[in-house]
Amino acid sequence: MSESMEAKLAQAMAELTAVQEAVARAEGELGQASATIRSRDRAVEVTVGPQGELTALKFPDNKYLNMTGPQLASSVMEAVQEGRSRMARRVIEVFEPLTRAGGGGATGIRGVDIDWDRAFGSALDDPAGGRRRSTARLHDEIHEDTD
Repeated sequence: MSESMEAKLAQAMAELTAVQEAVARAEGELGQASATIRSRDRAVEVTVGPQGELTALKFPDNKYLNMTGPQLASSVMEAVQEGRSRMARRVIEVFEPLTRAGGGGATGIRGVDIDWDRAFGSALDDPAGGRRRSTARLHDEIHEDTD
């Protein structure tokens, strides 16, 4: 093997090691991460883990006692969706620098293109943005219905 080829291989191995270490740090950082969210009506509080899983569900101040089933369901769905969205954005924030081609020198994974929308789906819906979530629409309909 030529000296040039050996140098390139050594550099590639060093980059691979750096990437593996950066991924391990990111996974460690996210391993215990969570997001705790209250619904807009403050009737429901949820905690969502790093993979979007629901890890806790609370009903502060027993506000749910004065709600109909659909209202409570809407509040739960709203809070869970917002929690999933926050965790998805956090995961992207942590891992995205590792996927930039050539970004960060030895920490960039060349040629990797992650489709974050495909990876997280509806968890990335932004309630303040252009796309409205169906749970937000249901929530609005319940509050506007005065019959």
